[in-house]
Amino acid sequence: MICKPSAGSPSELEWFKSSYSDSSNGHDCIEVAPTPSTIHIRDSKNPDGPQLHLRPSAWADFVAYAADQG
Repeated sequence: MICKPSAGSPSELEWFKSSYSDSSNGHDCIEVAPTPSTIHIRDSKNPDGPQLHLRPSAWADFVAYAADQG
């Protein structure tokens, strides 16, 4: 996965959108903002909406699972 910085609302977090999130609607994906202790996740269509926060180990488990499903 290649990460691209996301344009959008200013924040102290640096949000990234996966290069794999390339559909007919450019806003049809999630964005992530990793920090050393937390992975922040949000819907790119609603950047000011709710966010999911995971420990890095849980995010790594999810990414490995998702890769096996594709």
